[in-house]
Amino acid sequence: MTEMNAASSVEIEALFDEIAAALDQRGYIVLTDILPAELLHDLHQRALSLAEHGYQRAGIGRQSDLHLDNAYRTDEIHWLERHDAAERAYLDWMEQLRLGLNRRLFLGLFDYECHFAHYAPGAFYKRHLDAFRGNTNRVLTTVCYLNPRWDARDGGQLLMYRDEASDAPFLSLQPQAGTLAVFLSDQFPHEVAPARCDRYSIAGWFRVNNSLGALTDPPR
Repeated sequence: MTEMNAASSVEIEALFDEIAAALDQRGYIVLTDILPAELLHDLHQRALSLAEHGYQRAGIGRQSDLHLDNAYRTDEIHWLERHDAAERAYLDWMEQLRLGLNRRLFLGLFDYECHFAHYAPGAFYKRHLDAFRGNTNRVLTTVCYLNPRWDARDGGQLLMYRDEASDAPFLSLQPQAGTLAVFLSDQFPHEVAPARCDRYSIAGWFRVNNSLGALTDPPR
């Protein structure tokens, strides 16, 4: 366990049991207040500190296929790295989760990548899947919210759908600080509704290793 996580090893193992069971039974779980309050505060401050020059416009696709589409998403992002203490602590926590889920579900999760996401007032991300079966190495999606004292009237909900044919979301999740959603990347279409104020989160993905010869996969 890292020093940033005050929970005992018994509590951590019980938490990982709960997450694994939910993923196995229904493919998703929503948790609250499982990260240390000090870490959440530090991550929120880090996200705010990047506002001046630290974010870049988020695009669609990856590598040579990456392009901007203002009709589809208008958020901006900053990839987490290990040189910042708060970012490193979050990555360490997710590494514990990666190992815990591999022990329980034998998913073969190889690594984890994540970025801060900033949604300015009115920004959105239309309905999409994070992975397409057989065409990606993303297995599990995580979304951690950093917004203290969020009011439901501010909007910005994460809307999750059962499948691509669903007309209405089965889950509307407020982006309240301390809330963590984990779900199968190729199973649940989701979207981010526009908000009336700045909205911060960390979106991440556990991935498998699809490297072949000199071709490295996963890239970003």
